[in-house]
This record gives sequence, structure tokens and C-alpha cells, in this order.
Amino acid sequence: MDIKILVAAHKKYWMPDDDIYLPIHVGREGKEDLGYLGDNTGDNISAKNANYCELTGLYWAWKNLDCDYIGLCHYRRYFADKNIHGNDLEKKKAAILKRQDYEKLLQEYDVILPVKRNYYIETVRSQYEHAHNKYDLDETEKIIAELYPEYSEAFTKVMGRTKLHILNMLVMKKQLFDEYCRWLFSILFELEKRIDISGYNQYEARVFGFISERLLNVWLEKQQLKVKEMPVVFLEKQNWPKKIVEFLKRKFR
Repeated sequence: MDIKILVAAHKKYWMPDDDIYLPIHVGREGKEDLGYLGDNTGDNISAKNANYCELTGLYWAWKNLDCDYIGLCHYRRYFADKNIHGNDLEKKKAAILKRQDYEKLLQEYDVILPVKRNYYIETVRSQYEHAHNKYDLDETEKIIAELYPEYSEAFTKVMGRTKLHILNMLVMKKQLFDEYCRWLFSILFELEKRIDISGYNQYEARVFGFISERLLNVWLEKQQLKVKEMPVVFLEKQNWPKKIVEFLKRKFR
């Protein structure tokens, strides 16, 4: 199988020793060369990285990469064969999926995704509204109703749930990936025309990356594909108490 798993990175970092992984410097335009493939060649949106995050690598792959299967992970986050608790870095690295793992999974499933995050006391919509700008999500809903009304029901269903695939991590056939990207970027580019982010701080300016995490779930809801959820290993230590406190602050602020 001709499979390429992009590893989105913005700095030099450890990379798996497996030819299935393709490190890509996202936001490469105007930046120092890291020695990785850049997302600023051919048809690209590399200069939009501050607002689109890893999606500049996704766009580059859509427009410039030829393969049978395509995926995206992050330099600190990878699909794994099991959950790894604690901070043993070597155990985490050993759990990262290898070529043979992907080949086996893709023979049976259409899409590989991270296990859903459960917000428990929040719906997908209310979590976004508490964590980000409510208007941006509302405008996205309007755009879908205008451009892809057949997805409106899927949008409503996803927004009303408490679980969500996040991180923009995925693996699927390139043909299917191309269809997804055509749909996704047509919505995001229209949203970019309609919202003013000039007053957003650096975190909130990543709005199109945040919106796209929700849109992937909407697209999948409509497609009805055979999905395999896999654990994700975080190579760096996670401060879960701090994350939980920040989540609750956003909820009740």
C-alpha cells in the first residue's frame, strides 16, 4: 500500500523511524528551514498557518501529494496500538502505529480516527461557545445551510452530542480525502470572508483550525463510513488537572 502519514511540525523534533511517516513543516513560508518538507510549494496556503494550524499541511497534501492513502498526525501526537498512561517516553514511542498496523487496519476500515473526547457536561456546541467565539460557529452553520444544505441535519446532530473527534488526525483513501478537503476548504474560505479576526488574540486567531475539528465530525456523520477509533499517544507530559480547571472556568465563566 502506498500510504503517507503527514507529521505536522513547526519545530525540529523526534520523528518515528518508519518510511510511512512524512514530516512536514507547516507554516514554512517565511520561516527557517527545519530540514523537513515544507508546505509552501506548489498550490499552498502556508502563509495562513497562524489561522489554519495543521490545515496548511492538509491543504498542501490535497493539492500536491500523490498516494493511495493519506493521513495526518502531529509531531507530539500519534495514533497508537494502546493507551499509555504515565510519562514513559520510550513506551509511548513503542506504541506508535507502524506501517503493518496501518495496512491491516485500512484493509478493514474506511477511516482511522482518534477516540472521541467526551465533554460530559457540555454539548459540542456549548463547549465551543464557552471556549471560543460563538458567532464563528453560528456563521459556519449558515454557510453549510447555503452551500451544502444536505449536511445541515448532520451539523445539528453533531452539535447536540457530548463527544467529538478532535485534533484533525485522520487516515483514509486519498480519493476520499480529496472529497473531504474540497468540502472543508470551500466552507472555511467562505467563513474567512465573513468574520473579522483582527481583534483576536493569538490563540483565538486559530479559529479555522478549531472549526475544522467540528466540521470533520459533520462530514463523517453524513458519509456513514466504517470508522476505526484508535488511541493517541502524547509524547509530552499532559497537565490534566490544569486542563480540567481551564475547562470548568470556560464552562462557568
